[in-house]
Amino acid sequence: MPKMIVSIDGVVIKEVQLTKDRTTLGRRPYNDIVIDNLAVSGEHAVLQMEGERFVIEDLNSTNGTYVNGQTVKKQALANGDTIEIGKYKIKFVLDGAAGQREKTTVINAGAVVAGEEGSSSSLGPAVIKVLSGNATGREVPLVKVVTTIGKPGVAVAAITKQPTAYVVAVVDGTHAPSLNGQAIGNEPVELRNGDVLELAGTRMQFLFKP
Repeated sequence: MPKMIVSIDGVVIKEVQLTKDRTTLGRRPYNDIVIDNLAVSGEHAVLQMEGERFVIEDLNSTNGTYVNGQTVKKQALANGDTIEIGKYKIKFVLDGAAGQREKTTVINAGAVVAGEEGSSSSLGPAVIKVLSGNATGREVPLVKVVTTIGKPGVAVAAITKQPTAYVVAVVDGTHAPSLNGQAIGNEPVELRNGDVLELAGTRMQFLFKP
């Protein structure tokens, strides 16, 4: 089944299966693919099935829609094409050739939404332990390839489980997340046992589990 793999700075943050003839992309919450970033228009672009092909069309967005680095108004997509909207890259995959990735877990003001479990990584298990707020004491196992934490529009970070390390990267928001009291920059940072993350007003600790 065709799908879109959404990433920022090389970190995958979500996958969307293309199950409808018309799939919308934009900042507004009613879109099929929501990208909560000010560089993205409320109704930015639409992906439509036309016969046997999928076509991306820009909806007169402010900053434009790009496919493989070229600005487009309307263009048919081929397997592996990369759509660029703001800082986000969205890979169009027809047959799952890019490999299966797990869905994300979202920690939003203490709420946890589970995704698909399982990972091919040989790295030992780890958790995020919430240190403040209503969910103080809760531990969230990092069993997925990508775990997204934070509050959309305020501060969002993604923890990626790599073969030899866990790394954290800023995804979105107006308030930069911090790691051990230092703001996280544009580059992913490797996490170490006991590191303290703070974002969206919540403190949490990264811990390896024996």
